[in-house]
Amino acid sequence: MANLKYINIIKLLLLFLVGTIAWHNSISDELSLQSWHLLVIFICTMLGIVLNPLPISAVALLGAGACLALGVLSTKQILRGFSENVVWLLVFAFFIARGIIKTGLGKRIAYYFISKLGKTTLGLSYGLVSAEFLLSPLIPSVTARGGGIIYPIVESLVNTYGENLTPNEKKRNMGFLSQVCLQANVITSAMFLTAMAANPLIQSLASKEGVEITWGSWALGAIVPGIIALLVMPILVYLMHPPAIKHSPDAPKHAVEALKHMGRLTIQEIIMMIVFVSLITGWILDKKIGLDATGVSMLGVVALLTTGVLTWQDAVNEKNAWDSFVWFAIMVMLSGYLAEFGTIKWIGMKIGQSLSGYQAIFAVPILIGIYFYLHYLFASVTAHVTVLFTTFLLLLFSFNVPPMLAAMLLAYFSTLCGGLTHYGIASAPVYFETKSVSIREWWTIGFALSLVNILIWAGIGGIWWKYLGWY
Repeated sequence: MANLKYINIIKLLLLFLVGTIAWHNSISDELSLQSWHLLVIFICTMLGIVLNPLPISAVALLGAGACLALGVLSTKQILRGFSENVVWLLVFAFFIARGIIKTGLGKRIAYYFISKLGKTTLGLSYGLVSAEFLLSPLIPSVTARGGGIIYPIVESLVNTYGENLTPNEKKRNMGFLSQVCLQANVITSAMFLTAMAANPLIQSLASKEGVEITWGSWALGAIVPGIIALLVMPILVYLMHPPAIKHSPDAPKHAVEALKHMGRLTIQEIIMMIVFVSLITGWILDKKIGLDATGVSMLGVVALLTTGVLTWQDAVNEKNAWDSFVWFAIMVMLSGYLAEFGTIKWIGMKIGQSLSGYQAIFAVPILIGIYFYLHYLFASVTAHVTVLFTTFLLLLFSFNVPPMLAAMLLAYFSTLCGGLTHYGIASAPVYFETKSVSIREWWTIGFALSLVNILIWAGIGGIWWKYLGWY
């Protein structure tokens, strides 16, 4: 195994060295050498993450180092990702989760869930999906919602639900619940205009092309395929990554007894609840109070530190937060510069040219599929939308797709593709850092569910949109 690891490292280094000098002469007149090298380095970094010869942060640093050594990016450009709001929001989400767990509030919430739905692990998963659905129209940050609210409950549920389980069995339960919650986070983010930051940007870009999207029209178009997707998804995850414990008929009774044993809320729990409610309020009112989700989260962490709920040592010891900080910042940086250098736009133009001779019945599904799966190149839904949405919207118009249908297809798929990878949407790294699902399993589940989502949203959704008069 050790020799295989070193062989993979050597292969990865060769990919970086060979890939950056291959094929660029044939396209240098249309795409700059810098852009081409960055694309190859990004692809090599993704391959390294999949091969896993080194920890993910080490592979990401290797990609950044290749950019620096080959003169593709400067030191200042490479470090830009570490100042991105979404990266720090991820770190603060881990700290908030630690506070909920440390005070025991997470365990109390977990016991409540178990007392109501705990006879089966699948039942628990539907309870978490329901919570995600109810919160999604109110909280426009996927990390705040998925990482700051749902994830701490999941971690407490796993620790509480399987107190007598082996570490591997707990890991299996965490893998199931984390995948369900991540995919629910993705689906609900596609259902409401106010469910994530990229959606208002889509509304604005569509408006510039003459398509007016309201909160009501967005939600109305998503409600049927969205609810069906939320109902189907936990069962599919259950089949692909079943939990270690499937039935526990005595769990609700034990949970009620545990709640009685815990007694009244402690001072620390009350403080955590106040901060928690304040965070949710701040995330809902972010623009009205002049703070974005990251700023609200920072103030929440400050409140936890000043009241003693968390110590600075707790923050320093939160290794998963700092590990995610390194690799996610680099992935955001790389994908951001792919957009700035025009690499992705160039790819979109080439795709449009190659399909220009096809009939719409063939070209449109291909365009939608390409738009969806190009997200493998992005670590941000917002970046994906910024770079590709208008280009692909105009391409769909060129094939006479009705404006509202074209805009909303791209709008919904812009978020649904976030579930493909462990870096595809801002909440994914939170669940990935549980180390409960391997990268191969994550990508396999993500790809399988992407096909199901496409079938549900394009198929059943298409029938519903016909009824709404979108085409």
